[in-house]
Parts: sequence; C-alpha cells; structure tokens
Amino acid sequence: MNKFGKTLLTAGLLAIGVNTFAATTNNAGSANISPAERAKIEQVVHDYLLSKPEVLIQAMQVLQQKQYDQAQQTLKKTQQTAGTYVNALFHDAKDPVVGNPNGAVTVAEFFDYQCPHCVDMAPVMSDIIKNNPNIRVVFKEFPIRGPMSDFAARAALAANKQGKYYQLSHALLTSTTQPLTQDIVLQLAKANGINVDQLKKDMNSDSVNAQIKANTKLAQDLRLLGTPAFFIGKTDAKSSDNINYVPGQMNAQQLQDAINKAGK
Repeated sequence: MNKFGKTLLTAGLLAIGVNTFAATTNNAGSANISPAERAKIEQVVHDYLLSKPEVLIQAMQVLQQKQYDQAQQTLKKTQQTAGTYVNALFHDAKDPVVGNPNGAVTVAEFFDYQCPHCVDMAPVMSDIIKNNPNIRVVFKEFPIRGPMSDFAARAALAANKQGKYYQLSHALLTSTTQPLTQDIVLQLAKANGINVDQLKKDMNSDSVNAQIKANTKLAQDLRLLGTPAFFIGKTDAKSSDNINYVPGQMNAQQLQDAINKAGK
C-alpha cells in the first residue's frame, strides 16, 4: 500500500474509532465526547496504527473483500431481476432500436455520452451490428454524468423523431472533440442532416422527458452500478435465465461470445 493509501485509511480508521467510542459513551448515558477527549482518542489510535502498520493492510483487505462481496450480491440480484423487467428492457416501443428490428437476439445497453468506457464501446458496438445480421440493439439513454450528459441524451432522443438517432448517437460517442459541449452536439446534429430548430423543440418534449425518466427508474430497479451495462438475451426471453447481465466494458470478442451464447 502506498503512503497516500495508508494516510487515507488511517484517517478513516481514526474516524471510525472515534465515532464508535462516542456512540458507545452516548448509549451509556454519558455526555457527548468533548474536543479534548476526542483528541486523546485520535492520538491513541494514531500511535497504535503507527506501531502496528500491519493493521492497515488487514483492514484494507477486509474492506476490499466486503466491497467485492457487496458487488457480487448486487450483480446476482440484478441478474435475477432482469426477467421481471424483460419487456421494459427489450420491448419499450419508445427506445431507439438499431440493427435488425426482428433479430432473434437483443442487446440492451445503458450508456452515457461522457462515460469513457461507453465511448470505447462505440466502435465495438458498430462492428457488432455490422457483423451480426440477426441481432437488434436497444439503446438505453442513461445520462448520469451531469447536465452535458443530459443535453446529449435529449438531443439523441430528439433526433430519433427525425429518424436520425444512431447517426447522431454514434457521432457523439466518436467525436474527436472532447469533452462535448452544447455547440458541438448541435453542430454534429446539423452535420448529420438533422433539423436543428426542430431538434431543440423536441429535446424538452414530454416524450423525451418521459423516456429519460423511465430509463432512470429502470436502472434503479435493476440496481445498476454505472455505465455501460448490458443485458443480452433472446428477443422473446421470458425469464432472467435467458438474459445475461454484463456490467462494464467488453472487447469485441467478449461481446460476440455473449451474443453467441444467447443465440443457442
């Protein structure tokens, strides 16, 4: 563990030790811990950690294992829950669909235009669509990285009303000018043959508002930890047993393997 990591962990352990002591004394009916008492406790914990640095490593190992276990539990719950929301995942009529609309296998991707891993996935997704004539890709706009993410998502969904969703979405993800700005988004829209004046009106339409709200609610119900997040399965899947949940970035082979598995 580097010095910075030890410093952070030491501070965390100090806080835990002090707060635990304070809670104990409060539960016993004592008055709140005073600044002087707190300082003494901090010094005791500080001196102890310096004399036994191996405690830092042990604490970090316990913390990492706890985080791993929690992540595994979340992944398991999301996988189990996917079947409940299969219609919302695969068959929401308002979602943009790319590829073969009647494809036997569906890939649903939750993504954000300012997510670097989503940006890296853009060319992979493009190649996957080209190389798999029997898949349909459902794009779930999930803007979680601030106002610019929301602006870009709204622009893409508004472009869908003009039949230009994927053109703008892919342009936004593969833009060489980063980070995105509102001007860049609108310039890319114009460059892709989109009526910008109409786009601006549609960006704040009730349907776009509802779609972003629905995607956010669905992501929360599925306990998604971030973007990108993929759900891959047969288009007519009825349960979670037929849907594979993959959180995070994949390379082309990993995604292709997941598609091949779903198609069996």
